[in-house]
Amino acid sequence: MAIKVVQIIARMNVGGPAVIVADLMRGLDPAKFEQTLITGYCADNEADYLETVATDVKATRIGGLGRSISLAADAKAFFALIALIKRERPDVIHTHTAKAGVLGRLAAILAGGNAVRIHTFHGHLLHGYFAGWKVKLVIEIEKFLATKTDYLIAVGNQVKDDLLAAGIGRPEQFRTFFPGLPDPVADTFEESRKALGLDLDKTYCTFVGRLTQIKRPDRLLDVAKACIARGLDLNFLVAGEGELFEASQQRAIEENLPVTFLGWRKDIDQLFAASDIAILTSDNEGIPLTLIQAAQAGLPIVATNVGSIKDIVIDGETGFLTSTQAGAMASALSALVTDIDLRDNLGMAGRAHAKKYFSLAKSLQDHSDLYNYSQNQ
Repeated sequence: MAIKVVQIIARMNVGGPAVIVADLMRGLDPAKFEQTLITGYCADNEADYLETVATDVKATRIGGLGRSISLAADAKAFFALIALIKRERPDVIHTHTAKAGVLGRLAAILAGGNAVRIHTFHGHLLHGYFAGWKVKLVIEIEKFLATKTDYLIAVGNQVKDDLLAAGIGRPEQFRTFFPGLPDPVADTFEESRKALGLDLDKTYCTFVGRLTQIKRPDRLLDVAKACIARGLDLNFLVAGEGELFEASQQRAIEENLPVTFLGWRKDIDQLFAASDIAILTSDNEGIPLTLIQAAQAGLPIVATNVGSIKDIVIDGETGFLTSTQAGAMASALSALVTDIDLRDNLGMAGRAHAKKYFSLAKSLQDHSDLYNYSQNQ
């Protein structure tokens, strides 16, 4: 008999958690796992992954389950979750992201039944998202919820270490799962450049991500400015949208920076295939899927040394991990722009590392094994 799994996530906005959940819905054997996806709605300035990419994945939508906090809407979503859990009577309730983790696990408790509760921490919840007393409140909430959760999944080793250091969960509850992606499908370097209208003779550094404060697009522009000061002939491509899109684009125009804003893109594999270097300027990350994609494309990566990025970028071997200073990032880029052999060697090492640790098959097997194991305890 198939194991009934309910996946709960606040919203399926384009990003790592949505990709992972969609891959679980698509990739797990339907003869062994009967899955239901419950999610909310994206904000107006967010691209919905289910509407733009994973159009084949079906979901039950609950109003109020999205990211924004509203007492009335959250209460309505909470009781809707209880009703759905009672109706589905799942064997496993797997929650993803912070808000869905709170509402989903509390709803699972009140709905009754014997469902195994699993929660995935996709990023560094305690760094960069909340300040002051809010961090302390989040820690206390997560400490309590961990006592009501059977298994905790951390996307990255540093994510797990930070949670345990804060007193959230017990070591034996945790599993560290790396996200996995299928092999990229893209044209050759020359074909990709031609398809995207990029100059064959220029050097391109590509940023892919939401243009939000945590991703620090302002730092990216500072890096571009620092590269100009160093005399580097480097062009930046930015793929993504978010609340800082217009302000970032306007600043780039006003300061005459070599940065092209592409908006949200479906063709990330082709974009990376046409690029020379990948960059990420975040204040906080779990394991960014965009960096896995970049590594799969054979690109050296320059990234801030935050969160679990070090699980994908090995400093000096597959790219460079730097401080959050724009000058440090520009120096790393300078080394790659001026040394093509270094660029190629780091990129090849990164591709091999991604193939070994970040395959979709491994991610699906990790989840399948945990779901099966949970039913035999």
